[in-house]
Amino acid sequence: MVDIKFAYWVPNVSGGLVVSKIHQNTDWTFDYNAKLAQTAEAVGFEYALAQARFIASYGAEYQLEAFTTVAALAPVTKKLKLIAAVHPGLWHPGVVAKIGATTDFISNGRFALNVVSGWFKGEFTIYGEPWLDHDERYRRSEEFIRVLKGLWTEDEFHFKGDFYRINGGWVKPKPINQSPHPEIFQGGNSKAARRMAARVSDWYFMNGNTIDGVREQIQDVTALAKEEGRAVPPKFGLNAFILVRDTEQEAHDVLRDIIAQADKEAVEGFGEAVKQAGSSTRDKVGMWANSNFEDLVQYNDGFRSGLIGTKEQVAEKIQQFHEAGVDLILGGFLHYSDDLPAFGRDVIPLVHQLESRRRIPESLVAV
Repeated sequence: MVDIKFAYWVPNVSGGLVVSKIHQNTDWTFDYNAKLAQTAEAVGFEYALAQARFIASYGAEYQLEAFTTVAALAPVTKKLKLIAAVHPGLWHPGVVAKIGATTDFISNGRFALNVVSGWFKGEFTIYGEPWLDHDERYRRSEEFIRVLKGLWTEDEFHFKGDFYRINGGWVKPKPINQSPHPEIFQGGNSKAARRMAARVSDWYFMNGNTIDGVREQIQDVTALAKEEGRAVPPKFGLNAFILVRDTEQEAHDVLRDIIAQADKEAVEGFGEAVKQAGSSTRDKVGMWANSNFEDLVQYNDGFRSGLIGTKEQVAEKIQQFHEAGVDLILGGFLHYSDDLPAFGRDVIPLVHQLESRRRIPESLVAV
């Protein structure tokens, strides 16, 4: 089994990673994010995901645009894979293919893309763009990805879909040796999202969840991929809000403080916005469909993953997720300035030690 990988949410949006009035030792500015990225790759993170927000929501008043952010981070980093989030409907895939290939060229093959089908209706209607029904948004995203792949890999690409038309399009320079194109991530819990991941995505991001909940999603998407004739299913990433402290009690005390100081108005506003996501599906199993108020304080259900405790407890829980099929942990932190480097220094090595020990055949383990 390949070692689990680690990513972090780039705090390119103000307000931190929790919708709470608690103090957060973090910042959204580019200078801060440049230093954070350099720290992250030095302590063992392989990926960084820049969020895509266009208007103020749940307290996120200031936002650095995701593509611009990862392009600017490319020259100040060396190893970190830089993921930009993008919304089909607000971007045309031909334009994204060109921007992505350019960023990949600048970064020497370190660009990746997270295709977000959309949950925030206001970001579409404020620009006069239509707001599609839930499953239609995923159909559009699937076409979006097919166009990206075609433009990135073919010398002359033609496509006729319900949402996009490409008449002999091409992109030069093409992305750098990424087998055969930059990695494409997507999220979503619904059946529409899972089927899309099974057909076209390289990575499937899951909201925070229990080990049993994660295992069910992985098994389902893997089975769907097999039905689609894919020899290799997508890889799986899990969102988690990470709180590591010297004692378990201390970590849970911090969690209680975060929730106690939650920005009630912003959390409830976010909850109303995401009704357009999970609860709008026919089967009611989409993202946030079953999230309560406390879950929504971390806006991708990050508390549910339970990476809260001592470094040993968190490392063990990560290893359990890895054994369930998780290939990547996407972490958010309260105090990025302190918690991110501490996680890389104290927890990532412990996880790799656990992985190494469990690869040793029992017959070779000294008694």
